[in-house]
Amino acid sequence: MASISQKFTMRTGVFLLLLAVFTCGLAQVDHDDAPEELQVETLVKPETCSMLSRMGDTLQIHYTGKLMDGKVIDTSLSRDPLVVELGKRTVIAGLEQSLIGICEGQKIKATIPSHLAYGKKGYPPTIPGNAALEFEVEVISLSQQTQWQRMVNDVFPLVCLALVPTLLGLVGLYLYKKASAQKASKKKAKDKKSKKK
Repeated sequence: MASISQKFTMRTGVFLLLLAVFTCGLAQVDHDDAPEELQVETLVKPETCSMLSRMGDTLQIHYTGKLMDGKVIDTSLSRDPLVVELGKRTVIAGLEQSLIGICEGQKIKATIPSHLAYGKKGYPPTIPGNAALEFEVEVISLSQQTQWQRMVNDVFPLVCLALVPTLLGLVGLYLYKKASAQKASKKKAKDKKSKKK
């Protein structure tokens, strides 16, 4: 009886091990088709390109987003163009990166790996976890950032970062002096009471 249960346990263990290896192999095959880095292909480029987009610029785009099997997940073609300010993270990272260095009127196809899209969690129920995406994008308009906007976007946050500790220090100093003044006035009041006695 012991040898039968030992054979059964041994067979079950081997079967489970083979099943695990086979399952891991299938999972590996599924991920091999997914791109590991952002791929951008130009579909249409205008004859003249006077300015290229860069961080801080504002683009109006039409897009169609698809899963790698071709299933459309979202499109702006039936709506107004989407307004994207580069650097403000209003779209997924891979799409934003693909929009840098392109011209008004240009059409691109961006193949975005999952880590630059929605990652392991996905965006249920539309986008499964670890899904690579493909976007076809047409740049309708491109507005470059003015010097004033660039200063506000780049310098102003740094100034604010410097001001916060300074203001906290001043508030702390004020509270310290106020607390010290109260201790001194209490001490004087005690001295006056002791002199009266």
